[in-house]
Amino acid sequence: MHTVPQPIFTMADAKTHGVRKDQVYKLLKEGSLERVGRGVFIKPSAIDLRFIPLAAATAVRPKATLCLTSALVYHDLSDIIPYGSDIALPRGTRYPTGIAHAIWHSFDTDTFEIGRTELPNNAGLDWYVYSPIRCIIDMFRLKHLEGEEAAIKTLKLWLAKPGNSAGTLFEMARHFPKAQTSLRRALEVLL
Repeated sequence: MHTVPQPIFTMADAKTHGVRKDQVYKLLKEGSLERVGRGVFIKPSAIDLRFIPLAAATAVRPKATLCLTSALVYHDLSDIIPYGSDIALPRGTRYPTGIAHAIWHSFDTDTFEIGRTELPNNAGLDWYVYSPIRCIIDMFRLKHLEGEEAAIKTLKLWLAKPGNSAGTLFEMARHFPKAQTSLRRALEVLL
């Protein structure tokens, strides 16, 4: 039997690699694979549990990007334990179905790539996370969802780290006019 090289794959990926549907279901039954979404499978223990929703989303939608609170936790800028993984897709993209613990967000296609960086991993996957600066901007831009207090707390933590400055934050914020006023107000109070 052929094998699928990736630790997470879709049924279409399996077919491309010569693995038939019945073989995938046999591996599922044996426990060699787990279903993590509609038509998305993972090799158990191949991926850190925190990133399974992102990996599953990326298998179906390559632009999937870890964002907001989930990305802040990854960057050590939040101590919140999120219920699920915040995952952004470009506005107009259909959300994959059946992925447990995925919290979907639609971000503007014009600014989607800003601050998007590759997430290092041992699984050899191409998946992405927003940078700390982009996450802070998004927290202020979406404070109606995330809460202004959480946004300010994150900003404080980020400013306390060596090498971070308001200037670099505002350089990226120029692309997000809705966040600029509240960011400026918060910085006036903090600095």
